[in-house]
Amino acid sequence: MTSRAAKSVLLLLAVAALCFAPLQLPAQSHAPLQIYFIDVEGGQSTLFVTPEHKSLLIDTGWPGNESRDANRIVAAAKDAGLQRIDYVLLTHNHVDHTGGVPQLVAKIPVGTFIDHGPNRETTDKTTVDVAAAYQKVLAEGHYGHLVPKVGDTLPIPGLQVKVVSSDGNLIAQPLPGAGQPNPFCAQSEQRPADQTENARSLGVVISFHKLRILDLGDLTWDKEMELMCPNNKVGHIDLLVVSHHGWDHSSSPALVYAITPRVAIMDNGATKGGSTSTLKIINKTPGLEDLWQLHYSEEGGPENNVDEVRIANVHGQDSGHYFKVAAYGNGGFDVFNSRTGATKKYPAK
Repeated sequence: MTSRAAKSVLLLLAVAALCFAPLQLPAQSHAPLQIYFIDVEGGQSTLFVTPEHKSLLIDTGWPGNESRDANRIVAAAKDAGLQRIDYVLLTHNHVDHTGGVPQLVAKIPVGTFIDHGPNRETTDKTTVDVAAAYQKVLAEGHYGHLVPKVGDTLPIPGLQVKVVSSDGNLIAQPLPGAGQPNPFCAQSEQRPADQTENARSLGVVISFHKLRILDLGDLTWDKEMELMCPNNKVGHIDLLVVSHHGWDHSSSPALVYAITPRVAIMDNGATKGGSTSTLKIINKTPGLEDLWQLHYSEEGGPENNVDEVRIANVHGQDSGHYFKVAAYGNGGFDVFNSRTGATKKYPAK
């Protein structure tokens, strides 16, 4: 056999080996989505970290307090192994949601900000000042900036984040699988239209494979009724971030009962949110397995607060305890209470 023929035979053998070799596919990741419910004392700040370490922070808590809230957000980010936060979504321009932006960017790099557009509550000085401070950060930094419309999907790798409310507008068509008549509209009174930034909240449904999470910021009762009546446009939710810190200006039966959450988490403070009427509504939700509270509600009292094992911060000194959810693609999830060190599992159904 000539040298050229030998090389041809070897080449054919190599090609055959490649053709019949077992196909090596990358292993599917079973790592969870991590969700930190950070204690910002009755404000909101929730950090989502995907298995690929892409991150979304919803709201930044309060300003002041020697950067207390920014420090707690950064501590959560470091616990998750982050060096930066890719996206910061600001639901609306109130001080307990957007006020912490300047302190946050001084402590950790941020990629892109997402908001509903200009501040609409121009008669309240605190809100005007908070919005101006945020706009100054945008103007002076090198940040991306998105102003999505309802129905848009946000570009968060590893998550599907669908905008269902923004700047007073709501989705007109039901999300896939939703659209059924809502029998709980009749149990929810009609209320006057809210005129504050709360009604402008940028609300999202977050899907991680089979798991669905709802966060509507401080969207008010009147807007919930528009969203959910006469037909349920949202559908079933596994994990509900209780709107408006559990204040009684939100959380209508038309919303809470219709979405049938398995678990609800309330980012209330001791004396902010956690209204008695809201606690009663949520605890009567059909199919609800548990409510978790970031704080014991002084208003709710012992008859309406949940068991202390599901409260991050009870009576006494401010300690900044948080909840951490590990959410799995099959729809199951775990809730860890940093105060007790205990985890409760909610297996996939």
